Amino acid sequence: MGSFRHEQQRLNHRGRSFLFMSYEADPGNPKKNLPAMPDTWYLVSSNNRWPAIPHVLAQPESERVGALVAWLEASVFAAPVAPVAG
Repeated sequence: MGSFRHEQQRLNHRGRSFLFMSYEADPGNPKKNLPAMPDTWYLVSSNNRWPAIPHVLAQPESERVGALVAWLEASVFAAPVAPVAG
């Protein structure tokens, strides 16, 4: 049996609260066209989860929080791209 330990990281950013959970690597399933995933931090909200950043063992908390904030900025708070007229 594996020794992966799930972790949680709560953070507040732009006046909102976010919960991230770490999940163990998933070998994927070629028959169902599901790719393999390394150990990953996921944003968890409303009974859904979205992969965010790789889970790195012994990563300093300040570095992890910085990477999660950068992911939030790029994925959650990014301005939608307007279609190009052509």
